[in-house]
Amino acid sequence: MGVTLREIQEADLENIMRWRMDPDITRYMNTDPKLTLEGQRKWLAALRANEDVRYWLISVDGEPAGVINLTGLTKPSGELGWAYYVGEKRLRSMRTALSLEMSLYDYVFDGLKKQAVYGDVFTLNQGVIALHRLCGCEIVEEKKNHVCKGGVYYDVTYMRMTAERWREVRGTKKYDRIAFA
Repeated sequence: MGVTLREIQEADLENIMRWRMDPDITRYMNTDPKLTLEGQRKWLAALRANEDVRYWLISVDGEPAGVINLTGLTKPSGELGWAYYVGEKRLRSMRTALSLEMSLYDYVFDGLKKQAVYGDVFTLNQGVIALHRLCGCEIVEEKKNHVCKGGVYYDVTYMRMTAERWREVRGTKKYDRIAFA
């Protein structure tokens, strides 16, 4: 498995748009967007101008696979938000997921010297919650009926990894390190 990350380019926007509108992806996200290529171009321009966020294209064995991001880079508190998805179903694997998540922690805590990373997951997405817990994340809070999408209310589980906790558990984890640049 060769997983690499790079800056998102305009040539990636059609794939990202397709992934982001895929019901298999959006069923676990806060929105079901109807995207256009022109809207994606504006989104990319806004990303490039925003120092508070960073997005990468995930490639698996040289093939575009998904997106991973950080938010809150300019917050003085040292706390970030993060999210990712692998949109290409055939490129999904537990090994890729574990390596992405734990390499992100290395980057955030060792490279950026931040204090905590938070993520939110629809509570019904128990597989991802279990994955985050396997990586060492802790559940911080569960909010009932927190997101309304299509007239349906969803519970949301908030999870956190701190720099201190990552130092405690990192040595017990095996993963392929992925470079964030």
